[in-house]
Amino acid sequence: MTGWLPVAPCTPDGCARHTGAVRAPLPAALLLLSGCALVLLGVACVPLVRLLGDGPRSWLTRRWARAVPQAFGVRVRVRPHAPDRAPGGGELVVANHISWLDIPLVASVLPGRMVAKREIRSWPLLGSLAALGGTLFIDRDRLRALPAAVRTIATALRSGCRVVVFPEGSTWCGRAAGGAFRPAVFQAAIDAGATVRPVRITYRTAAHSAPEHPTGPAAGAVAFVGDDPLAASLWRVVRAAGLTAHIDVLAPISADGEDGRRALARRARTAVLGPEEPRRSSPAGRTGKAGQTAVASDRANRPAESVHH
Repeated sequence: MTGWLPVAPCTPDGCARHTGAVRAPLPAALLLLSGCALVLLGVACVPLVRLLGDGPRSWLTRRWARAVPQAFGVRVRVRPHAPDRAPGGGELVVANHISWLDIPLVASVLPGRMVAKREIRSWPLLGSLAALGGTLFIDRDRLRALPAAVRTIATALRSGCRVVVFPEGSTWCGRAAGGAFRPAVFQAAIDAGATVRPVRITYRTAAHSAPEHPTGPAAGAVAFVGDDPLAASLWRVVRAAGLTAHIDVLAPISADGEDGRRALARRARTAVLGPEEPRRSSPAGRTGKAGQTAVASDRANRPAESVHH
């Protein structure tokens, strides 16, 4: 792993496990089949959906994206915040990142162009689906490519697009405090004069009466961290009974008047996860498999830190 890429201390053995009620193998297998079938249906229908107007396309995307977690046995609860962005204005959506489930969850309320690491383009089925959906593929392994990545995101925002980013740069299991929000993507919002929209994703089980902070233990079943195989993560999700995903669409943050990208990144991070705790050295995790995104830079005249999905 390149040393400058964001890492998390989370590992499958230490974090990705479910300790609550479980489903029997047969119902779990049926959920797995239904979820995978719905994803494949989405892949098959993308070319036709792209022919529709913006309104019908957005409506179908939201419905499909919300149905995907439900097909895998996860309930979805949304708490929207009004008002929405100004008509025609670009919007940078930034969310914490725990699982591959985060991607359809965000798309179910705020569909937009995802920022993804370049490698995802070559993934079977999912790569084609991402490309057809207008994903912005970023080369996260070359520092010299990062300024161009920021310009690409800024261009999309200026055109009025909604761009979705996971600025922690790596999935976090939900037991730790979460990662810092990398600031360079916020520079794209400043350059484009776009609104920043924080989104908080939390998970809970039936045993808890209220939604948890992302640091709560209910996220263990859905955590997709380290070198966790996708098949193992899928099976863990469908076996976990009573999982509910909560999506909080928070108040928008204007990029105007902020004291630079770092202050804007901290403000968005505080809205989603609370103030960042002091960093301590920890074992390297991994930059996300499920489609994590982070764009970061040091100073304007120095190399950027990271961009990935």
